[in-house]
Amino acid sequence: MVTAAKQLDQSRLHHLVGYAATRASVELKKTFVKHLGPLNLKAIEFSILVMVTANERVNQKQLSRALDVSAPNMAITLDRMVERGWVERVRSTEDRRAQIINLTPAGAALTQKAEKIASKMEASATRVLSEAERLLLIELLHKVARGHGAGAGAGLS
Repeated sequence: MVTAAKQLDQSRLHHLVGYAATRASVELKKTFVKHLGPLNLKAIEFSILVMVTANERVNQKQLSRALDVSAPNMAITLDRMVERGWVERVRSTEDRRAQIINLTPAGAALTQKAEKIASKMEASATRVLSEAERLLLIELLHKVARGHGAGAGAGLS
């Protein structure tokens, strides 16, 4: 006989911002995979494509810092994107040590298609929010992200 799984008591976690953010992140990752997964695109690759589109002459180091990805992991991800024909590395004329990341025509087309999908994909996951609540949530999450390093360790012993 199969019985329904008992719901676990999560009340002792509900007051934690990190727990709530993680639960929301799980749902949003499912949404990303459902909508952008068919393009064979990972979230980090999508972010890189959009940032390269929006920032002329961006290099690997800048992308690593902006997306908080270690240099070795960024190199591996960019290698994979080069292999797929989405981006190319071009030696900087100003700093011969740096490589500028450029979109290929295929990468530009993929970015355009992915951004179109992304503009609508979160609608189902955030349908429980009004537009004002959705915008406020984005603003608050960015505020938490920006403030992470400020006063690190304050009040902890």
